Amino acid sequence: MGNSGSAVKVCTDHQGGINWLSLSPDGQRLLTGSEDGTARLWSTADSQCHGHFQGHESYITFCHLENEAAFTCSADHTIRKWDVVTGQCLAIYRGHTSIVNRILVAKDYLFSGSYDRTARCWSVDKEKQIQEFRGHRNCVLTLAHYSSRDVLEEEEEEEEEEERVSRDLLVTGSTDCTVKVWWVSSGRCYQTLLGHTGAVLCLILDAPNRELFSGSTDYTIRTWNIVTGEQLKVFKEHQGSVICLEVRAETSSRGFGRGWLFVYIFELTWTDLTWLLTSGSAGLCGCVAVFTGSGDACARAFNSKSGVLQKIFRGHKFIINCIQIHNELLYTASHDGTLRIWDIRGICKRNKRRLKKERCAQGRSSQKGSLSRLFNNKVGCMVQQENGE
Repeated sequence: MGNSGSAVKVCTDHQGGINWLSLSPDGQRLLTGSEDGTARLWSTADSQCHGHFQGHESYITFCHLENEAAFTCSADHTIRKWDVVTGQCLAIYRGHTSIVNRILVAKDYLFSGSYDRTARCWSVDKEKQIQEFRGHRNCVLTLAHYSSRDVLEEEEEEEEEEERVSRDLLVTGSTDCTVKVWWVSSGRCYQTLLGHTGAVLCLILDAPNRELFSGSTDYTIRTWNIVTGEQLKVFKEHQGSVICLEVRAETSSRGFGRGWLFVYIFELTWTDLTWLLTSGSAGLCGCVAVFTGSGDACARAFNSKSGVLQKIFRGHKFIINCIQIHNELLYTASHDGTLRIWDIRGICKRNKRRLKKERCAQGRSSQKGSLSRLFNNKVGCMVQQENGE
């Protein structure tokens, strides 16, 4: 337990720290955005760099990868769209007046949040701003998107005709400690969710349960009813800022859903150097393990059930900013400018064997319990017969 691992490959192409890492939906490519003002495209098949996107006039803060296009946002106040095959810049989205922190691609929309206190909606294809969301008193740090169709029944919708037609809503989290929900069509604020006492750093939506989770520098996670805006729960157990959330559906061995699980929360503790950072989708893999990247330049693997440390991945020189998992490989991107690739097959195999043993043990226990209940029922019936009941 806790032994060190060696990277199977170290990619040193970037000339500055890597701020974000994005995996394409088909899993064939990775995109990295860097302090050197460029983004690079990597193949997950051979771990080689197959694209170099240049054009931003300052560092890249965040990146997002689709199968056919890449998106980057920067401290130069712009967002760019790139062709993943040719590396050509296809569009430049201008309008923000400060650093663009985050972007989100949904349907034909591109959403962005900035230090200029606004979020904006763009047409992906027409390179045109569609809407501006103005109302936060400080910078917008995180975004989420959903359709009212996901959470409302037809008879529940009582909004104006224009908003019923669109039905798309944007959720924004800000350093002003609020979460806001906006109608995309009109830019009107639908709800302001109050309760956090620190900056809102992350948002995740659980549409089937009509719930929104928000994490903050106030060390809490709050759950909201996305329809009414009511605050449902406050989780106060953490001792650091919550910077990443993930909600995932658990599926039984027969393929039936068993509800939604609040899987893991990653913390940032300002008072020491154990900063835990991860990308939203990479924390959990199918082998029942949680992987983290930390400010101490190490990545770690934990058993998600027991919390036991299983492996430490050492090699980075500075803080790990982002991680991804694909095909039993762990990708870590660091402020030291390197992308490192680690083999996690051993961890996955061990955990799968352990999980299989636990399920077999549970099955035997369940079978014994069923036999015991059957025996007790028979005894009960015999007692009743003897007593003439």
